[in-house]
Amino acid sequence: MRNRRSLTPMLTTIAVLVFFYLPIIVLIVESFNSARYGGSWKGFTLNWYNQLWKNREIGNALVNTLVVGLVSTLISTIIGTIGAFALHRHGGSRLQNYHAAMVWLPLMIPEILMGMSLLMFFSSLSPLGVTLGRTTMIIAHVTFCVSYVIMVVRARLQDFDNALLEAAQDLGATPWQTTWKVLVPVILPGIAAGALLAFTLSLDDFVISFFVNGKGMTTLPIQVQGMLKRSPMGIINALSTLMVLVTFILLIATEVLTGDLFAKGNSKNRKR
Repeated sequence: MRNRRSLTPMLTTIAVLVFFYLPIIVLIVESFNSARYGGSWKGFTLNWYNQLWKNREIGNALVNTLVVGLVSTLISTIIGTIGAFALHRHGGSRLQNYHAAMVWLPLMIPEILMGMSLLMFFSSLSPLGVTLGRTTMIIAHVTFCVSYVIMVVRARLQDFDNALLEAAQDLGATPWQTTWKVLVPVILPGIAAGALLAFTLSLDDFVISFFVNGKGMTTLPIQVQGMLKRSPMGIINALSTLMVLVTFILLIATEVLTGDLFAKGNSKNRKR
């Protein structure tokens, strides 16, 4: 009886992992299938990756995705780090509690509602010359990436001792020196983890990007959705495989940085 009870959690875990990752494994395998529409194995091939490399539309979509992802990550990391420090330093008051609730709100709102609201907002600014395009998409991505950066950086700040800043100021350090030589080095793993998470979310976003994209502003997720109707499944599988690979690499890097973050925090607590 004890052996059966001990096997139940393990079998449940295996079943959940198979449920989540089996479709991804099938997609990766099909990207090497020479069959045009998949379904039956007709031999190993790298032709779909070769066609993917030569596809100009996908190349343009990749450039758009990287530009939007990098710029929105940079902006959201700066704003999110400042916001996380403000919530940490001045948290506890009723006003800051409302502020924190507004920060977490984008995480709870359905993406389709957020995309529609951003589209209506940008459309209302059309008399001022605002048109849908790269700028509006960057702003849209920043709106939801900031919350994730604040969440990660604020977790790092939980182990930060504000007395270090006061000690640096007592020793004659300016506010600028205190920030860059004391605060930033301590919370740098959290900032890097938040930036990687923001870039991953921007890279994979489809719903919000679909609402705010303009003419000639197509990202990879939107490109994949359009290719489903007119392109061979092999190319789509190859592109999806590469996107999954990049996403996994970024998530693993985030987990490593986050794990290092908590390891350092625990070691500090033990020393205390």
